[in-house]
Amino acid sequence: MNRKMLGFALALLVPLSALAACGPTPVPTAAPVVVTKEVPVVVTATPAPTKPAKVFKVALILPSTMDDLAWSQSMYQGVKKVKEEMGPAMEFTVSENLYKIVDAGAAIRDYAGKGYDLVIAHGSQYQTVVRDIAREFPKTSFAYGTGFQTGPNIFAYDPQAQQGGYMLGMLAAGMTKSGKVGIVGPVKGGDAIKYNEGFKQGVAAINPKVIVLETYTGSFAEFVKAKEMAATHMDAGADVLTGTAQQSVSITKAAAERKGVYMLCSDMDQSKLAPDTVLASQIYQWDEVVRRMITLNKSGILGGERLVLDFSGGKLQLVYNPKLEGNIPKDLKDKVEKAKQDIISGKLEIKLP
Repeated sequence: MNRKMLGFALALLVPLSALAACGPTPVPTAAPVVVTKEVPVVVTATPAPTKPAKVFKVALILPSTMDDLAWSQSMYQGVKKVKEEMGPAMEFTVSENLYKIVDAGAAIRDYAGKGYDLVIAHGSQYQTVVRDIAREFPKTSFAYGTGFQTGPNIFAYDPQAQQGGYMLGMLAAGMTKSGKVGIVGPVKGGDAIKYNEGFKQGVAAINPKVIVLETYTGSFAEFVKAKEMAATHMDAGADVLTGTAQQSVSITKAAAERKGVYMLCSDMDQSKLAPDTVLASQIYQWDEVVRRMITLNKSGILGGERLVLDFSGGKLQLVYNPKLEGNIPKDLKDKVEKAKQDIISGKLEIKLP
């Protein structure tokens, strides 16, 4: 190539280079942005040891055995039912056959000294000893019955036994064929005297001509004497018997040994003991009372309340023996039911001397 052509070629390259230099400037790739998220540091503290829930401790003092089919067993089953509901939150201990006040007092004081929350002395005979010991242990709740005198840390429970007694008296007057019925009572006090008075008024409401034979053994646990008195009533013509307290089992057994004799029970249904003899029963719902005392204690109320058992509150119930219920005339049952409703409504009030 000559010098002239080389110059021409160079002249062409210069504009091209200029054009290239005037083109878009490449944009440099931006470096990636890294976002750092702050994660809070969680410090796991060792939990403080939890204090175990306090177990509510109940002690029951019984004058007879827990399976006496009467006064003592009815309360035992009531406390046992509450224990089954509360489970491990409740501790339940029972001491039975403590009819002697001295022995019962020693047991009551021992339970209170061991920190029991509620000590139930199941009998009106324990009233004085409960009152004395309660002063020594002001942080413990005590209970007794049948009674109405309370204290700062004493509950009294009071069955209105005359209500069921009235209805059972109606049954007695309507079912007797001889025109004679018999009562074997323990003592003239507590729910026993209430029951007997109600029973006699119920008899009179149906037939005032029916003769009521009434005796007392002088004790709650005179089993032999109670049976002898029941036999005496039957020998005199009574064909319906009744009675209260733990000795009532003896009355039921005596009635079962005679044909054509009915037994009417209180405290507890004894129809399993004598299915061909026990016609009906008034039963006590003690679990309602025990539940109430525990609730009050936990709220800081250790006593001072009289707990009433009656039909209006459902703490008393009348039950018939299914095997013998069909023997009761319908009109008689209707009269008994009406009396029950009148008692609940307050229309009928059984007067006590």
